[in-house]
Amino acid sequence: MEKAWLIVPGLLLLIGGGEWLVRGASRLASLLGVPPVVIGLSVVAFGTSAPELAVSILAAYRGQPDIAVGNVVGSNIVNILLILGLSAVVAPLAVSVRLIKIEVPLMIGTALLFFVLGYDGKLTRADGLLLVGIFIAYLVWMTRTARSEPILEEELEEVGAIPRNGWTYFKLIGLIIVGLVGLVLGSEWLIQGAVAAARAIGVSELVIGLTVVAVGTSLPELATSVIASMRGERDISVGNVVGSNIFNILSVLGFSSLVAPDGLTVAPAVTRFDALVMIGVSLACFPVFFNGFEIKRWEGALFVGYYIAYTVYLILNSSRHDALDEYTFAMQYFVIPLTVIALILTLVFAWNRQYLKPRRFSRKAVRHSKAD
Repeated sequence: MEKAWLIVPGLLLLIGGGEWLVRGASRLASLLGVPPVVIGLSVVAFGTSAPELAVSILAAYRGQPDIAVGNVVGSNIVNILLILGLSAVVAPLAVSVRLIKIEVPLMIGTALLFFVLGYDGKLTRADGLLLVGIFIAYLVWMTRTARSEPILEEELEEVGAIPRNGWTYFKLIGLIIVGLVGLVLGSEWLIQGAVAAARAIGVSELVIGLTVVAVGTSLPELATSVIASMRGERDISVGNVVGSNIFNILSVLGFSSLVAPDGLTVAPAVTRFDALVMIGVSLACFPVFFNGFEIKRWEGALFVGYYIAYTVYLILNSSRHDALDEYTFAMQYFVIPLTVIALILTLVFAWNRQYLKPRRFSRKAVRHSKAD
């Protein structure tokens, strides 16, 4: 446990480094004439996922693939179940139609793509190139579509309030450098502390990556989403989470696969269980989001409850606890099937309310108009 204490300062440096990087990069991009909406889609999305990127790349380079992969898979599960859940408990979250049509299917598709590429037990450098290529194409497409969107007056005022002189540019570049240093140093300390803690308590590096490291690197998304929810900016919370999940699979795993000396090894436990959980919670977003285009408080509480259940399973499984068999039986044959049925019914009712009822009302209106 001699280095386990590094987990806390490592997390603090990661959070601070990500914040400094986003602040400096977004203001610098504004001064250079980049539209604010493009900054949100690129710089801010990169900034909130920068801890995952730093930790996974460093872990992959140092030959610790369980932490690299577990960090990404665990972060995606944390983002949906814990972060969206807590944000929805604070206030019901609005979901845009565009998010359901484009980003959510893309999030599901990237989760499935990871499962397919990692099913053979490794993400090769060719797989990494494919993921990074898709990410670049997505970013280019998002940038082109974003440029056609209008810039809000308050965004123009915020940019205009920044002094345009050499000292300002120097400070912003310095802020970016400090943020990057914080990310690198924080990820180094976090990995050292996590590995030391795993060895001390007899838990595998994969479990540490899926839990402690995943939650730690997802703290920027948690802070952003919960604060946005409290301020009434409810659509930002959902977009932040969905965008981060896409970024994690395509960019973080893609670059990590390229950096790893012999590709990124994917443990069998990931493809047998954790990746399936990630796909499952991604799929669960569609009926929940589509149901009235918002995430209600009780749905958020349900998400949080499932994250607690998932974490309990990881702990019981890693310690080979006597209650593991009973817990697994209850989850497999009662909780999960009932949830699937509830999600299907939610989707059917939402579809009926969205598309079928308006048509019925319109037919009645036609009959009444003919009768008149």
